[in-house]
Amino acid sequence: NNNMASHGLTYDGCNFFRQRLVLSTLSGKNVKIKNIRSRDDEPGLRDFEASFIRLLDKVTNGSRIEINQTGTVLFYQPGLLYGGPVEHDCNPQRSVGYYLEALLMLAPFMKTPLKATLKGVTNDPTDPTVDLLKSTALPLMKKFGIDGEAFEIKVVKRGMAPGGGGEVVFTCPVRKTIKPVQLTEPGKIKRIRGVAYSVRVSPQMGNRIVESARSVLNQFLPDIYIYTDHMKGTNSGKSPGFGLTLVAETLNGCFLSAEMSSTPQGQGEPVLPEDLGRNCAKLLLEEVYRGGCVDSSNQSLALLLMTLGQQDVSKVLLGPLSPYTIEFLRHIRDFFQIMFKIEVQMPLDDERKGGDKVLMTCVGVGYSNINKTVK
Repeated sequence: NNNMASHGLTYDGCNFFRQRLVLSTLSGKNVKIKNIRSRDDEPGLRDFEASFIRLLDKVTNGSRIEINQTGTVLFYQPGLLYGGPVEHDCNPQRSVGYYLEALLMLAPFMKTPLKATLKGVTNDPTDPTVDLLKSTALPLMKKFGIDGEAFEIKVVKRGMAPGGGGEVVFTCPVRKTIKPVQLTEPGKIKRIRGVAYSVRVSPQMGNRIVESARSVLNQFLPDIYIYTDHMKGTNSGKSPGFGLTLVAETLNGCFLSAEMSSTPQGQGEPVLPEDLGRNCAKLLLEEVYRGGCVDSSNQSLALLLMTLGQQDVSKVLLGPLSPYTIEFLRHIRDFFQIMFKIEVQMPLDDERKGGDKVLMTCVGVGYSNINKTVK
């Protein structure tokens, strides 16, 4: 194994686990991750990480995965991205969004169009929910030329944490080339849309959330529409809960989002729907204040598509970079030898909006070129 590991990259610890495996799959480089929680009382991979590895194995052909007995060392030799119809039961420790974020990065580069049916928790407080990815990640990918009739995320059943029981279908066409983009002007906010969802609680919860969110947002904008989504019976999963996803759309077609979910049953303090609605509206205002053409939850997706785009210049204006995105840039340098030109745009003193904006510029490496050199 040491011979094989010498041709790839070696990392320490369990942080940024998905980033490493996704970029390894796209670049065709082997990766070895050691000392995974080696000092914990329960060392090794967690169940949700093992479930993520199984999902990667399903969408690729010929991947080789080796894990030692304690689960503290993982060796991953990526196979070819195959795609096709895939069904996966996601571990309820993390929501479907945790798995879907990685699939969004891999899906356009498959051999056959992907149709993934993911079952598990659709909405929880830690990961991006399915609604958020549907309303922000898909429009962002369309800007890069990834589009088609069969490009959607569909919520068949909604499942709240901790019981889950939700079901999501994600379909994505294959794209040989990714368009370069110039997203440097976000423009002003023109409208806000949202969805207030509730399962296994009174349908009145959704209306209470909408009312409290509007009480904050109506001070800034008249064009607000938040629809309520109350699922019943078998479509409502196994646990009660409610939440809100808000998306602000700009004049130039950029989407900024925020969301909140109720505390999972039996964990922590219960949340009032009024508080949840107000806090989520404030989170959206915070995201608008940070600015940029891509919201903080999709920064790394935009940077990856810029990297794998055609050999042409792409520019994207982002708000302050999140720690996750900063680490993602380091990994892109490791796997693709691509460096971004980063220009910090200092705001004027009289309009100090949300800290410094960052203009990211890079020349794409072209995904088809990677395949020729590696595979």
